[in-house]
Amino acid sequence: MRSIQSSTSSRGGSRGINNEREVRHIETTSMRQTTMETAILCNAIFKPLPGQEKPRTVLTKGIAGIGKTVSVQKFILDWAEGKANQDIDFIFTLPFRDLNLKKEKEFSLMQLLQHYLPQLKEIKSFEGDEVKVVFIFDGLDECRLPLEFQSNEICCDITESSSVDVPLTNLIKGNLFPSALLWITSRPAAANQIPPECVHLVTEVRGFNDPQKEEYFRKRIRDENRASRIISHIKSSRSLYIMCHIPVFCWISATVLETMLGKESGDLPKTLTEMYTQFLLIQTNVKNQKYHGTDERNSKKVSASDTEIILKLGQLAFLQLEKGNLIFYEEDLRSLKRSVGCVRRRSTALYI
Repeated sequence: MRSIQSSTSSRGGSRGINNEREVRHIETTSMRQTTMETAILCNAIFKPLPGQEKPRTVLTKGIAGIGKTVSVQKFILDWAEGKANQDIDFIFTLPFRDLNLKKEKEFSLMQLLQHYLPQLKEIKSFEGDEVKVVFIFDGLDECRLPLEFQSNEICCDITESSSVDVPLTNLIKGNLFPSALLWITSRPAAANQIPPECVHLVTEVRGFNDPQKEEYFRKRIRDENRASRIISHIKSSRSLYIMCHIPVFCWISATVLETMLGKESGDLPKTLTEMYTQFLLIQTNVKNQKYHGTDERNSKKVSASDTEIILKLGQLAFLQLEKGNLIFYEEDLRSLKRSVGCVRRRSTALYI
């Protein structure tokens, strides 16, 4: 398990927003010296660092695809399987992408938790120092809630109903469940949405260094000759090699290159655009085989209906990113349909 880096002097997040593309900093980040930092295993995220108090709220930053959600899932899985953190009684995972759908409704914190875990209705209360609770808020950068930390009313009752933003901000500020532990993950540019005084430890998920990139491909691809060819090709392209600092891009590259080498079809992609294009074609072909029973082996051929779907999804992505939205919901698709014409309903089934 890759470690999470923690600056021993960090408290709170950056107040400014970095408007540059995150990938521009990948090479610098991967080469950055870590002599003033401490490596933390994800299962030890709440353990106090030497000379410091145990943190209540931990903010973990990292660019897209670097492994923030995987770290959270590893933490939960090891707890559920009895491998770590057995002093914790409850772990509640509240992803922001799901909380967004509830921003127009009123919930108390208890009602919100019971919505995710109906079994809690049988429990009268789980507050108090004797019960250890962890809340995990994954994907702060996807949040569409206002997060009005300054203007929201103070709420100290987990049964008091209000807009979702109120119990959420009060939980983070410590007015609700002051004994609970919180773990928030975010892309760096969105981390400043949480007031610095509410964050007690800032950590960062680092991607693969150069030896780990090669290690990934050799473990992922069992054929040694093919793995060596793929590693050699990745190293021949500076942009691809830098991007492999991101684990999910290693997975995309392995999927594309292994498929193409298996078919010996055409030149291997040398740019990011070519790599993503080939991945899209491969996934479209997989979709057609799975749902339509087609067995098209030429990944360069795309049907007219697939082309329409891809273009509409691209338009949806472009319009939403212009609004600063990183994820899209069914209502966003409906809005696109109303504004620019018909979008085939089956396009919502295309997940990449």
